[in-house]
Amino acid sequence: MSGLVSFHDYSAQASRFREDVLQGLSQPRKILVPKYFYDEVGSALFEAICALPEYYPTRTELALMQSHAADMARCLGKRSALIEFGSGVSRKSRLLIEATQPCVYVPIDIACETLRTAAESLNRAFPDLPVVAVCADYSAAFELPSLERFGARRRAMYFPGSTIGNFDPDEAVAFLARLVKLAGAGGGLVIGVDLRKDKAMLEAAYDDPPGVTAAFNLNLLARINRELEADFDLRQFRHRAVYSEVRGRVEMHLESLRDQVVRIGSTSISFRSGETIHTENSYKYSVPEFQALAACAGFTARRCWVDDGGLFSIHYMEC
Repeated sequence: MSGLVSFHDYSAQASRFREDVLQGLSQPRKILVPKYFYDEVGSALFEAICALPEYYPTRTELALMQSHAADMARCLGKRSALIEFGSGVSRKSRLLIEATQPCVYVPIDIACETLRTAAESLNRAFPDLPVVAVCADYSAAFELPSLERFGARRRAMYFPGSTIGNFDPDEAVAFLARLVKLAGAGGGLVIGVDLRKDKAMLEAAYDDPPGVTAAFNLNLLARINRELEADFDLRQFRHRAVYSEVRGRVEMHLESLRDQVVRIGSTSISFRSGETIHTENSYKYSVPEFQALAACAGFTARRCWVDDGGLFSIHYMEC
């Protein structure tokens, strides 16, 4: 790492990949944890998804950031410690960095190589900005490196991309409560939240005609093959995405196309034809629904920005 960039890797000590996979696939209704989508291949496929015309969240959120970054900066204040969860390539965070001029930027992501590359790119774009990059599973509790030496006025949390929707509501409250603790008294949060909308639009966003989201979903099986000595035949599974209006969520599944047995190391897993592995939920909220959920975690809603089409929202909240 160069100059003002430091890298902290907490991924090895928190690695439970094999255990989580075997536990999830042994359930009566098979599941895989979505955080494992994001190896190097999965991260690249997700960036490709974000560029698809069907996938409205990224471009809509980016347009909101471009229009309202100055307002968000006034809410967060200058000289804060800007801490981003699920930073990825840090594209949207650059707008906040330019507007808020933080004293330190702390990107947190589970994909270590993507994080390293993004941190070095940010160092070139903002050569005077200290970057404390943290590779960690932010869905679980962890300790941030010490930030005291930077003399921040406050901690400003940033959680873009509607990733909060990947948590079940109870899990979302628990996660937001951890952010309250990390932010401390007087801390702030800017968070992206996808809104409820037409079923057809949602299903198209998660099951695009070119099949990029399908490749992203199937790469989870390919990763298990690569890293856990498994023998999934990807041709015998297909991607499915369905919106449940009752639950307010898009569900992603991998469906077995025949009766089959898959081996993961010395463990055998049986699949029936038509049986699915549930790989991800993406909850959608109305603005009042999300504000009420965040209030349960200890946040107070202060501002909300919504695009003209009512597709996406960005909230500013305080502890």
